[in-house]
Amino acid sequence: MATYSVTQSAVTQLLTDVKSDRIAIPELQRPFVWDSIKVRDLMDSLYKGYPVGYLITWQSVGAKLKGGQIAAHQQILIDGQQRITALRAAVAGLTVINKKYKAVRIVIAFNPITEEFATLTPVIDKNSQWISDISNYFNSDSPLSFAREYLESNPDVDAKTFETNLGRLEGIKNAQIGIISLDDDLDVETVSEIFIRINSKGVPLSSADFAMSKIATYGDRGRNLRKLIDYFCHLAVAPHAFTDIKDNDHEFAATPYLKSISWLKDEAEDLYDPEYSDVIRVAGLVGFSRGKASSIVSELSGRDPETHKVDEDLIPIAYDQLEQALLRIVNRYHFDNFLMLIKSAGFIAPSMVNSKNAMNFAYALYLRLREDKDLSEGERKRIVKRWFVMSMLTGRHSGSFESTWEQDIRRIGEQGAANYLAQIEQSELSDSFWAVSLPASLETTSAISPFFQTFLAAQVSSHARGFLSKGITVAAMIQQSGDIHHIVPKDYLQKNGYPDRGDYNQVGNFALTETSINISISNKPPAAYLAEIETQIQSRKLTLGEISDAADLAANLAENAVPSNIARVTAKTYKPFLVERRRLMAATIRDYYNTL
Repeated sequence: MATYSVTQSAVTQLLTDVKSDRIAIPELQRPFVWDSIKVRDLMDSLYKGYPVGYLITWQSVGAKLKGGQIAAHQQILIDGQQRITALRAAVAGLTVINKKYKAVRIVIAFNPITEEFATLTPVIDKNSQWISDISNYFNSDSPLSFAREYLESNPDVDAKTFETNLGRLEGIKNAQIGIISLDDDLDVETVSEIFIRINSKGVPLSSADFAMSKIATYGDRGRNLRKLIDYFCHLAVAPHAFTDIKDNDHEFAATPYLKSISWLKDEAEDLYDPEYSDVIRVAGLVGFSRGKASSIVSELSGRDPETHKVDEDLIPIAYDQLEQALLRIVNRYHFDNFLMLIKSAGFIAPSMVNSKNAMNFAYALYLRLREDKDLSEGERKRIVKRWFVMSMLTGRHSGSFESTWEQDIRRIGEQGAANYLAQIEQSELSDSFWAVSLPASLETTSAISPFFQTFLAAQVSSHARGFLSKGITVAAMIQQSGDIHHIVPKDYLQKNGYPDRGDYNQVGNFALTETSINISISNKPPAAYLAEIETQIQSRKLTLGEISDAADLAANLAENAVPSNIARVTAKTYKPFLVERRRLMAATIRDYYNTL
């Protein structure tokens, strides 16, 4: 059974289909990434009859067209967006969107005597031998008058050469471009697989890409919902772009959506900067209780999840659900309070969160729990914080996480979030996890591992001081670039039987400390630098960390989960030290988790 059809379409027909929305180009309102040289080269290839590759479209059921009609088989362009946009610019003379979301022209000139294409420059514009803008010729009411005026301005050119080459230029309008149309009953995963096999670059399209494309097919509303997602993500990392969007995208500025994200223009927070794929995933969980981005495509297509049959009456309902979910996601109160909650758990810097999916699910959970009127604010915060940290420690949102997400959302709905979380904790965070699995996971050289970062979060949460520091906290060091210090110095270990990076760069040997303390310790073994501290305490000449007394030193070691016998650790006892340090770090994390 065929899953696609292959046809040819003339350039002018393609542009007509795009103008009428028979072919939807989701990227039209996003910045055009081709430069003018690529547009020029595309025109040159069409002029010379060279192949320019196939376009790939996917049929979309129930899409809204201009004038309010519903298209039974609108085509969503999933490959070839830049080529179509380039044709609209060069042939139809339409504008493209630049990086400032401003509509600008890309003007291509043509010399009908030398058969050269070029980006228009002031020099070319003054040279009468060039047609300064080929779109003027393509859109001329009278091509004969256009040709006559050219010859009158250039009496010295060879008329026959001019007429021949002008005819070849005219032929671009009828140049055939191949279109591979994928059937509308194919699921997203199959479409993605076909795309990879057809596309010579082998660039995969994610389910979120398809979801964004599908969203944009629902007329003005769909386009603006897609922009809401795009602009929210863009402004989260580039707040200065707000003015460009407001001033240049008049369609979007006229909607309430712009106001809903206008707060981002003053936002400096970067703990959670979601990309469009993240927003799609959160929207799927919040609006549809679905974990897969591809499920949103099915919902927006009116496809019943049980029968897989299309019911077009379900489409507007799905868009209502999507809109409501997105407005909750971009709401400033929700977003800021969620980030405050995550920070209160000790995760105060982007570098500490190495699982975007853990943040995505936690945000979706937070939004869904806000709808539970029987849940107190304190209980809501407790559940979300513990769920987030649990997922960081167990890798719950890594690998094939989408099915797990759907299962979790379903069971949270059935059992209640608190009960289901307790069930997971009982099975995933047992005594053996804390005593065996977690210490084993801390046997790593990666300072960005979720286990070490959760240890740092535990220190932040308890207001722990940096290693051997009198008053500077770990939180301050994370925010102000404190040093990761080797408790048993690297140089000392390298010179005493541990030349391998995998030995001395163990996270069990890491602690955050002040730069000045790190420099003072240098390559001294623990016995030497702790002896200096003892001498300073006795002489009251406090410099290295300014630890005030033995009790203060013991407290500082405990805050950093450093064994109390650290002064006796040498190269010979380094391995047992690591085992004990990892055990203490795991115990610190456990105590922290129980306080959340």
